[in-house]
Amino acid sequence: MKLPSSSPFVHSNQSVRALMFKVQLAVIPALLVHLYLFGFGIVVQWLLALTTLLVVEYSMLTLRNRPIKPFLTDMSALITITALVFCVPPGAPWWIIVTGTAFALIFGKHLYGGLGYNPFNPAMLGYAFLLISFPVQMTQWNLPAEVANYYITFSDAFSLIFTGKIEGISLDMITSATPLGKLQTDLTQGVGVIESLAHTLVQTVEAPNINADSPFHVIHQLVDLNSWEWINVAFLIGGLWLLYTRSIRWQYPIGFLSSLALMAFIFHTYDPDTYPPVDFMLLSGGTMLAAFFIITDPVTSCTTPKGRLIFAAGIGVLVYVIRTWGTFPDGIAFAVLLMNIAVPLIDQYTQPRVYGHRR
Repeated sequence: MKLPSSSPFVHSNQSVRALMFKVQLAVIPALLVHLYLFGFGIVVQWLLALTTLLVVEYSMLTLRNRPIKPFLTDMSALITITALVFCVPPGAPWWIIVTGTAFALIFGKHLYGGLGYNPFNPAMLGYAFLLISFPVQMTQWNLPAEVANYYITFSDAFSLIFTGKIEGISLDMITSATPLGKLQTDLTQGVGVIESLAHTLVQTVEAPNINADSPFHVIHQLVDLNSWEWINVAFLIGGLWLLYTRSIRWQYPIGFLSSLALMAFIFHTYDPDTYPPVDFMLLSGGTMLAAFFIITDPVTSCTTPKGRLIFAAGIGVLVYVIRTWGTFPDGIAFAVLLMNIAVPLIDQYTQPRVYGHRR
């Protein structure tokens, strides 16, 4: 058999399954912090998403006459639902995550031909679909246990997600908008950034069933971060591990976080009571989730080194624009999808010089 003759060949021991497994390991810190702060809603949502994944993947692969086991066990769909679950409020009705997962896998992956052929990030496509279709359900988040003075157990989460209530608890006491959503609302009502953030970051008494002797509790008391900022720090830790193991390229987080921070610095310096500071922008919403786990998707992002920087920086600028002047508090989904459209053009104009090229 004649071997293909083209060079240079670059071999890698990275498989799709191995890479996806590393990404799953990297989200464990964020999952543990999420469980500690917001309760077990995310576990119920993940189980619902996993069940939907198995049904959808089996059905679509069967319809497409593709082998079931290899595609079902490559863990690519698992990464999609993991990213989506972190974007969905942990107390959202069960049909939210089921609908979002089905839409992400069918319209974001299989209708384009499966993994490797999809132009849009499936998780962000599903998330954008949910934001546009069900804005009320997607903007009511559980309050952190320390603020609500109540920790949501697994049975509480199951009841909330499937019945819409927790026996003996008023939902108004344990749900609220995120800091980004609250800031956006306050600004429209004439409340300045400084006053809004002062009220957003105030911590109340702790939930009685949180273990005060746990290591994270001690760190939480020593470091002055609110609960949503801790989630971002946890994603940052997992993301740095991915960089250390060379599972993702450095251009993505550097380009995205640098452009977002630069935009925040410029506008906050210009008017600090209208535009939030850099640290708020970097540690709110899904910033670190996007930087290390969303925009790093090798299928829907650029392939050239310079292109990756441009792609990531473009997302950072769009996220700031949408958060600041758009309708939706956190514009990550729409920013990613818009830059997904530009990927072929960016790759075309950022191709590195061919080895051996002479001027």
